[in-house]
Amino acid sequence: MMIRPAVLAAVRDGEVDLAFRRWERPRVRVGTRLRTAVGLVEVTSLEQVAASSLTAADAARAGAASVAELRDALAGRPGPVWRIGLAHAGPDPREALRATVPTEAEVVELRAWLDRLDRASSYGAWTRQALALIDEFPGRRAPELAEIVGRPTPEFKTDVRKLKEKGLTESLDIGYRLSVRGAAVLGVPPPEVGGTPLPKVGAPASRALTAAGVRTLEQAAAWSLDDLAALHGVGPVALERLRAALGR
Repeated sequence: MMIRPAVLAAVRDGEVDLAFRRWERPRVRVGTRLRTAVGLVEVTSLEQVAASSLTAADAARAGAASVAELRDALAGRPGPVWRIGLAHAGPDPREALRATVPTEAEVVELRAWLDRLDRASSYGAWTRQALALIDEFPGRRAPELAEIVGRPTPEFKTDVRKLKEKGLTESLDIGYRLSVRGAAVLGVPPPEVGGTPLPKVGAPASRALTAAGVRTLEQAAAWSLDDLAALHGVGPVALERLRAALGR
């Protein structure tokens, strides 16, 4: 279920608690927790409704300017209308997991899990290879990493997601980086901590910020929002995420 960044921010802030979608059948269930850029968003209710029954209150709670705007967004799509209750359910637990140094027992358990993945693979051992590659080339595009090891990009990205679920890697706007937890499992020095990471702002904005020497939130704080917006590639969505992260 895709939710626009501005709406996600409003869900996080408690300003939006509904979404409306046209689906032939529900794609979420009550209790489903979606991992988003603002953390976990939980589905609190789900019911089929008639488009004609939508009200101004529904529109406001869904982040739409009016009932007409809400109905226009739903128009032309097949299937019945579903009314979906939403609530912010806290940070993504993988964020804390990535920054946690595992105990010796946890390292043994995680390495055994990696061994099981390797044994189950039809193309041989890949887990340490992928972790080492991400450690060597942080921020490198997934297709480039996949090409280095001679694997199709979709398969490579699917495997990296498995490592991410255990908190061993972190997805960036461009590529990945090894987490503190991943470094401990791989047996390499932990990544350097150089300030607060920037929020996910999209690849074009990430490239623009990096080129301007802005790699941390502390560095971004030295810039005005107008100057950040003037960087080619920093669009409205990226600027809103930076503004929210900076608390301006």
